[in-house]
Amino acid sequence: MYDAIVVGARCAGSPVGMLLAKQGYRVLVVDRSTFPSDTISTHYIQQRGLARLASWGLLDKLLATDVPRIKQMTVSYLDIVINGFADPIQGIDFTCAPRRTVLDTILVDGARAAGAEVREGYTVRELIISDGAVVGIRGGFAGGEVTEERARIVIGADGRNSFVAQAVDAEIYQRVPAECFIYYSYFSGLRTDFHSRIGAREQIGIWPTHDDRTLVAVMRKIDAFEDFRTDVEGNFHQIARTIVPEFGEELATKGKREDRFYPMRYPDNYYRQSHGDGWALVGDAGYHKDPLTGLGISDAFEYAELLAGRVHEGLSGQRPMSEALAEYQRVRDEKSHSGFEFTCAISTLELTPQLLAVFRALGSNAEYAKDFYAMIGGGMTGEEFFAPERMAKLLGAQV
Repeated sequence: MYDAIVVGARCAGSPVGMLLAKQGYRVLVVDRSTFPSDTISTHYIQQRGLARLASWGLLDKLLATDVPRIKQMTVSYLDIVINGFADPIQGIDFTCAPRRTVLDTILVDGARAAGAEVREGYTVRELIISDGAVVGIRGGFAGGEVTEERARIVIGADGRNSFVAQAVDAEIYQRVPAECFIYYSYFSGLRTDFHSRIGAREQIGIWPTHDDRTLVAVMRKIDAFEDFRTDVEGNFHQIARTIVPEFGEELATKGKREDRFYPMRYPDNYYRQSHGDGWALVGDAGYHKDPLTGLGISDAFEYAELLAGRVHEGLSGQRPMSEALAEYQRVRDEKSHSGFEFTCAISTLELTPQLLAVFRALGSNAEYAKDFYAMIGGGMTGEEFFAPERMAKLLGAQV
């Protein structure tokens, strides 16, 4: 009998398993993948996410893999360019974009080192439900027998297509339709910091990752998907040349593509009911938004920590588990709301008149640009950044 079973061992699952194991609970973490292994991802970790790794004793392990440190960022919309970087957030003065083959392995090893039992290559086939409550799982390794494991709580950290969410029929209570698709790949021969550059109904993202590679991703509206697929490489380079001509030239003349193109046709943005009798959801299983702002990994870390704290309260008897899990969902929704709304707004690739005015002002105001990057990095909430009095000062400076 386990105290907790966690289904999914990547950016949300391993941390929640690790943190519960550190509290002395008997934890089983299962994943159908084996590690190291890759997954579709933006790779990017904000300062607040790196601060979580530091608090868990895992940041030094990540930095020891020679992941590049990013200390300069450029965001642009059409002719508006916002350069800058946030001041240190929780002691972290850089960001990075590690390969998931590296990051996820560190997280899985962290869970195992904390005392959690980790089963790789294990597929959950069924939840065990008794009197309406989830009490365990049935599953097994490829070609092996199906086994049954029981727990006081089962946590689904198994991504946007979560088996756990589907098995408990978790309701989506807020949904914003997806706007775009992405293709990305890895290139050698380039030297760059972080760029997220939006053109006319298209975007390019550029940032360094492991092994002297640069991740280059392009985004277009969904209605252009079929046309784009007819010439992926040609369209990919065309977007680079159109939005950032100097980089487009460097990509064509100096860049060498080292991998295939990875498509990302994301589902809608959503909040899903994330707790019930004997179960909870974390990471993309419970809350998902467009990858444009790259918040996914840092959110997974933050809300895995939040969930682990509330589950500890329930398991230890400090408060009823149902009450603790309800608070987890409420706090997650409150803290993530501004990022969710900003992501949904900017991922249309067509700024509202209000956001356009803000971006134009930021392009010529270094002080407020630093605050903009603090909001993105987790040092300032969206409510704080977009507070009416602050916007009045920012926009008034443009008059």
